[in-house]
Amino acid sequence: MRAFDFSPLYRASVGFDQVADMMDRVLSNDGAQPTYPPYNIEKTDDDAYRISLAVAGFSEDELNVEVRENALIVSARKAPEDGEKTWLHRGIANRAFERRFHLADHVRVHGASHENGMLHIELAREVPEALKPRRIEIATSQQPALQAAE
Repeated sequence: MRAFDFSPLYRASVGFDQVADMMDRVLSNDGAQPTYPPYNIEKTDDDAYRISLAVAGFSEDELNVEVRENALIVSARKAPEDGEKTWLHRGIANRAFERRFHLADHVRVHGASHENGMLHIELAREVPEALKPRRIEIATSQQPALQAAE
């Protein structure tokens, strides 16, 4: 039994329902996640990431990359082949797929490139100015309190 009750988290906090939903989704996963296509997630800088998927056999127009509601969705559909072929062995998987990656708040997709059978998707965390730390001036006893310095 690996079920966890997140109701205390809901009772004691506001706005963390996405985190609880994500934890519930991860913990309830039975390990039956698809393994095709294989991929890497790389941290390229403090606030930059790259997802690389092995998509050998697919052209750029057969691949689709889109962002929808904090989810990055990568899918591919192979165009139907012209004519019939007789296969003696077929070990290269060119089957259709859809792979989803859940993105954290303020993570944006900056671009995608396809080279040598690899699809590279560049991401970056862009924290808005309003959420960045700011220094507050401390007033002395001789001067009145000033507004926050930026």
